Amino acid sequence: MTPRESLHLPTLCVTVLLAAAGGMAARLVHLPLPMLLGPLLVVATVSLVGWRPFGRLPQFPMKLRNCFVPIVGVAIGANFTPEIVRQAAQWWPSLLAIALFIPTAHYVCFRAVKATGLIDPVTAFFGTAPGGLIDAVQMGEDKGADVPMLTMLQFLRLIVTIVTVPVFFSVMVGHAVGSSGGATLSHGPLALTDIPWLVAAGVSGALAGKWLKMPGAMVTGPLAVSAVVHLAGLVQGSPPTFLVNMTQVVIGAALGVRFAGMEIRRFRLAIRLAALSTGVSITMAVLCAFALYRFVDEPMAAVFLAFAPGGLTEMSLIALSLQISIVYVTAHHALRIILAVLVARLLADRLAR
Repeated sequence: MTPRESLHLPTLCVTVLLAAAGGMAARLVHLPLPMLLGPLLVVATVSLVGWRPFGRLPQFPMKLRNCFVPIVGVAIGANFTPEIVRQAAQWWPSLLAIALFIPTAHYVCFRAVKATGLIDPVTAFFGTAPGGLIDAVQMGEDKGADVPMLTMLQFLRLIVTIVTVPVFFSVMVGHAVGSSGGATLSHGPLALTDIPWLVAAGVSGALAGKWLKMPGAMVTGPLAVSAVVHLAGLVQGSPPTFLVNMTQVVIGAALGVRFAGMEIRRFRLAIRLAALSTGVSITMAVLCAFALYRFVDEPMAAVFLAFAPGGLTEMSLIALSLQISIVYVTAHHALRIILAVLVARLLADRLAR
């Protein structure tokens, strides 16, 4: 949904139905992470071909998406235990490594995309920033970048990563992963007394996160409050699996509608450049995972997810669905956002010149 396009309820309902149907179809054919990838692929395809139910392109408002995102944070917070807090002290090698990885990956991807000569250097620089999508677009606009192309590159970075990572894991383990793989997301039966605590954690955490300007506030705020109430023993349960699946459908639909109104010619160029940039980042993430996992006492898959160039919400959701070192992955992606924005601001004038 573009900023100038008003919300049209019948079109929104059709978009939601398409997303839900995509999730169900993806489950039937055993796609990895079906409740995220199915809606994303179906809504993106319909948006890209320009189908207009009720005379309008598919739409899904960000405000509605943001109502569901705190569920991810609350669910991740439920994984905090005293043992995980103790283990966090062993993460310093990979936290230090990601501080080096972000500027290195950004520079290498920038040089690779710039070398194609297909877009201007300013757009190439901000389009290859490995995090902080909104900040990258705003900074790029201030510096004179091609904003539509920059926006496409940043969203396609997320989407290429979201599609690639679950497929990669499915190939590695030999079967579908995520919801279709039978992963359970709940930490025990949800008692009625848990519900007010979980709702309060989501609402208060989201408000506090935005007020404190935390990175990925709609995830990290609820995560922090949920972690506190779980560590304090005030609540034992976590959001049920069906709510996490609904959140996957919502995020998939919200990403899919970003393709609405794209020119096919520009889309083909953007997907080529995004695939190049993301491929370089993912390759570097694999190398980091292979080098670091022994030093942080985490599975290689977890270290790879921590370094993969996706968004905080999306990568945390993937870790949650795959049940792979959820707190570890989320902590690294929160740091990645901060570093990506800082690096882009510090190096913009010099490298984009």
